[in-house]
Amino acid sequence: MPHIFHITERSLWDAARARGTYEMSTRGRTLQEEGFIHCSTRAQLPGVAEFLYGSYDGPDELVVLVIDPERLDVPLKYEAAEAGGEEFPHVYGPVPVGAVVDVEVWR
Repeated sequence: MPHIFHITERSLWDAARARGTYEMSTRGRTLQEEGFIHCSTRAQLPGVAEFLYGSYDGPDELVVLVIDPERLDVPLKYEAAEAGGEEFPHVYGPVPVGAVVDVEVWR
């Protein structure tokens, strides 16, 4: 199964590494608030980054978590926001830090 991707702020990833799990759904929303963690394919990543962080000027650098779905111990579903729309990977639970196989700096 191909890797999935999640863009976030470096400090949020650092906190997750200390805790053992990553639990942010999307910019400014937690897994508990949203019900799942928004991810993307490699091809979807630029559009997602522009949508969520296009005007980002925060203090942290942005990073992309490269997640190996085989290492998840929670459900992964590909779902569209609307019927017939583009499907995105959603992780229904915390992402264990061991499932993150690489961290890339976002340009």
